[in-house]
Amino acid sequence: MNPIAAILQAQPIVILDGALATELERRGANLDDSLWSARLLLDAPELIKQVHLDYFRAGADCATTASYQATVRGLARRGLNRNDALRVIQQSVALATAARDEFWSDPANRIGRVRPFIAASIGPYGAFLADGSEYRGDYHLSDAEFFEFHRERMRALVRAGADILACETIPLLQEARVLSQLLTEFPGSFAWFTFTARDESHISHGETIRECAALLDPHPQVAAIGINCTAPRYIGGLIQNLRAVTTKPIIVYPNSGETYDAVHKRWLDETACETFGADTKHWYELGARILGGCCRTTPAHIHEIFEWSRVLSPQKTPVKA
Repeated sequence: MNPIAAILQAQPIVILDGALATELERRGANLDDSLWSARLLLDAPELIKQVHLDYFRAGADCATTASYQATVRGLARRGLNRNDALRVIQQSVALATAARDEFWSDPANRIGRVRPFIAASIGPYGAFLADGSEYRGDYHLSDAEFFEFHRERMRALVRAGADILACETIPLLQEARVLSQLLTEFPGSFAWFTFTARDESHISHGETIRECAALLDPHPQVAAIGINCTAPRYIGGLIQNLRAVTTKPIIVYPNSGETYDAVHKRWLDETACETFGADTKHWYELGARILGGCCRTTPAHIHEIFEWSRVLSPQKTPVKA
């Protein structure tokens, strides 16, 4: 079942969670590691679960798993064999599910809320490189190499029981095309596809967002198309370009507006999150129906979406951020 379609039949908006890795860092975790947030699947899984739980409490309808940078190859660098690596990848789904079930077990949390779903993160090949390539797309693989890289993780996440796959932070059209073809190997599974963008019209590698959406729009297993981890100032124009070529629900979850320095592993410039609630409301008015945050956003930012969305869904009851 497509969880996004089901929720949009019940309410006008789907609220995603916000950043995972930078939120873990804000809580004291050291993620200076090629595995990034996936490191804590090995070292501090309970902290991951707590962040998921806090996003649900803030109003999120979804938890995105800590599998963005968890790959068989990446975990092999840490000495794990293939079977252990696959178990770690699947643990990301188990942690998010445990947080969802704990949240949903309290009847008070069910009032005016849909049952949250679990999105299993599938980061691009550039995330495995851990050098910021997901913001450039300057890596060159054949289709066969992309298939080989992504297949095992996608299979593991589907088997772990994720409700949907989040093919996210994709910088180039070729990789999105391969992922969409790979999705057909898992009938009954759905995925959203989100790209990083360099401006209001082009994704990081240079293809237009219209090309990307037109490619994915006919695919029956693609549940939504959009943008993530991109500066908020580009989102409005990107939504308008998406609306011109796709009938799929549009999904946006930008970063805070800062620039990531992959060499020194730090965020530069100033945050643009001060108007996050108003910005997301504007993006909804432009046509986005699935909204959340990426790097440097927090449960407080997701709560801002929840608060204004109550006007659209009066049955929602207030929650504490």
